[in-house]
Amino acid sequence: MGGTSAKRKWLNVTAAVLVAVVAFLLGHLVTSQGGSDRAAPQQAEQQQESPLAKLARRTPGDPLALGRHDAPVVMLNYGDYRCPFCAKFSQDIEPELIKRYVDSGVLRLEWRDFPIFGEESIEAAKAGRAAAAQGKFWEYLGAIYHDSPGRGHPPLPHDTLIDYAEQVGITDIARFEADMNSPATLSAIQADAVEGSEIGVSSTPTFLVNGDPILGAQPLDQFVQAIEQAKAAAE
Repeated sequence: MGGTSAKRKWLNVTAAVLVAVVAFLLGHLVTSQGGSDRAAPQQAEQQQESPLAKLARRTPGDPLALGRHDAPVVMLNYGDYRCPFCAKFSQDIEPELIKRYVDSGVLRLEWRDFPIFGEESIEAAKAGRAAAAQGKFWEYLGAIYHDSPGRGHPPLPHDTLIDYAEQVGITDIARFEADMNSPATLSAIQADAVEGSEIGVSSTPTFLVNGDPILGAQPLDQFVQAIEQAKAAAE
């Protein structure tokens, strides 16, 4: 699947799947957001492990994850490198979650590629995987999001992706480009996108906190509440 036509064919297939979004995740979303003002005892009674919690991979040494593989709470992040709201979460919310919960062993963050803004989004996802192969995934992702304009979808042509690689200290650019163009890299991205589509993800960022969804770059308090509830349920 290395050619341009193959990539476009895959993008069209992914887009077609996204059009057929199921209501399953959105139904959970309404329950999660609508119940934020309910009393704690009622929340505790309803707190059961979501079947979506099984999507956490918990792979030791995964370069696309932060935190202990056995952390009681796992948050999946379905994101796109060209998504301004993903950038907002990365800059405004994620550092505080890392400080409060990842560093203390409570939370694990797992990235999922969900490229929905065209072929440059797919190419950026491939570049992120190539950066991960050299231990620079989070630095690479953060560098792109740091430069996000806040609105619209920033252009990420090939030369720009290479510039970011050099910016974060990747010295083996030949290996970086080879990893970008590897069929295995595209296959891994496709697997993430299909996973998200199958559970009803239709926009970025979409998060699952121990299987319970949060849609969009919500305020910090909403993430804290979800993590605290998941932590209490896991104890």
